[in-house]
Amino acid sequence: MSFNGIVVSAGIAFGKALTMTSQMPPLDFKLLNAEQISQQQLQLTHAIDLLIHHLQHCQRHLCQECDNFQLIDADIMLLEDEELQQQLQQHIVQFKVCASVAIDRIFNQQAAELAELDDPYLANRSNDILCLAKRLTSALHGHLQWDLSTLTEDTILLADDLTPAEFAILPLKHITGIVLEAGGLTSHTAILARAAGIPALLNYQFSQRPVKIKDGEQLVLDGMSGELHIAPSIAVFEQLQQKQQQEQLRRQALTAYKDKPSATLDGHAITLLANVGNLSEISHVTDVGAQGIGLFRTEFLLMNAKALPDEQQQYKLYCDALHSLQGQVLSIRTFDIGADKEIPYLQQSPEDNPALGIRGIRYSLTHPDTFITQVKAVLRAANHGQIRLMFPMVSQIEELEGALALIERAKAQLIEQEKGFGELSLGIVVETPAAVLNLSSMLPLLDFVSIGTNDLTQYTLAADRTNPHLAKQYPALSPAVIQLISMTITLCKHAKVKVSLCGELGSDPQVLPLLVGLGLDEISINPTNLLEVKAVLVKGRYHDFVKHAQTVSALTRIDDIRTAISTINYI
Repeated sequence: MSFNGIVVSAGIAFGKALTMTSQMPPLDFKLLNAEQISQQQLQLTHAIDLLIHHLQHCQRHLCQECDNFQLIDADIMLLEDEELQQQLQQHIVQFKVCASVAIDRIFNQQAAELAELDDPYLANRSNDILCLAKRLTSALHGHLQWDLSTLTEDTILLADDLTPAEFAILPLKHITGIVLEAGGLTSHTAILARAAGIPALLNYQFSQRPVKIKDGEQLVLDGMSGELHIAPSIAVFEQLQQKQQQEQLRRQALTAYKDKPSATLDGHAITLLANVGNLSEISHVTDVGAQGIGLFRTEFLLMNAKALPDEQQQYKLYCDALHSLQGQVLSIRTFDIGADKEIPYLQQSPEDNPALGIRGIRYSLTHPDTFITQVKAVLRAANHGQIRLMFPMVSQIEELEGALALIERAKAQLIEQEKGFGELSLGIVVETPAAVLNLSSMLPLLDFVSIGTNDLTQYTLAADRTNPHLAKQYPALSPAVIQLISMTITLCKHAKVKVSLCGELGSDPQVLPLLVGLGLDEISINPTNLLEVKAVLVKGRYHDFVKHAQTVSALTRIDDIRTAISTINYI
């Protein structure tokens, strides 16, 4: 028997089923006497200490610089928060209820406040808080949820959802696949699963199946077709094993493209760069033949930090990145704070519509000290290598002029402090229709432009890109988005300004002929997809790509575009 889900990380996985549900004993709302209240307060303190100790134990197997360590650290920080602990203890006393009721009410209150902001990232943050509440309640009852340290065989994990911190403590040696009932296509869990190379499905409602999946039952997750096979027959099992072997051979064959020139058969060169979010990823981009970094998402450095890194800390980090790249270009996006990226210690003000509020360059311009600190660190690092600096969510020239003025202030401060600095190439990330329409006025001030198709799609089609129910109806490969990409490239070419693309669209091998045919100079890609994209590039001819782009650009229906994209296949 097999059912379908949405693939967020491709591949084929074999393993025994293990369902991690969030079922807890029903809450007991009876009023407590004074002695019972004291007991519940002690149990709460013990449960918090127990969970913190468990998380710290998980951290011992990780390096401090890795994402998983920092994600666990974020949970520990929340549990150690004195204000939160005081709220929980006071709720037990004030309302004479047990600790599990206090946890349920306080954590749900915090999660609801975030969820009401109607923002995708904050909604995910809300889920993180609820998941932590379940784990704390579990510890309260004497056991630790998600403690999989005793696993000894290949396992496919089934869960309603996983927070990044929960993902971080998984014994990945034995977790061969993940199936979630919830999750977003670009959620942190999906990104982590792809980075770890673990096949994963989301939106798979396994708990609602008439026949429940039993723990220990043989499963095969086909991340190529989106199917989960439950207790497959011997014939199906062997067929899937053969399919897995073929996929492994195909991926192994892709390594032959690592050192090949990034050019079409008729000699048209395209620069292939990598999208990264931390130093660990930067140190591995040369493994796939990337020609540098096309997008360094620096705000990822803030999400799990305890405080904003100062100038010296950021300077060292950017220098380390340059050292890892050994002379290749480093494209740094200034902190893209706001909307789907909440940084707790910055105490951002709640907004009715954060996606259209103080985010990206708007945040930088309203918090100039934070922006100048980062820019000074980048300028100093530019003494040691080639750096491009780009500003997110710039939609009009006034924003660009404001950013450039702050850069001059940063330079003046460095001169006054007698600190050396290098020159930067400056650019913007085109992420809104307004940026495209206003681009001609900004190009004289720019050295390069990078097209961010994730947000460009979201703002053009008015569709939440993290919502799996909208992904198929409102894709990046839509007539409107393709027109805006084409307009951006044409404007940049006319002004002789380098143009790149750094959105998820660039990581799709089937889309490569269209993007090259539209005239892109370079594409920044997720490292796991880079060799597959490069294989398409080197097998095709630029002349054919141009004709293909002309055909696709003339189409007015999404299904027709999908069909046209699939007709050219070099994979």
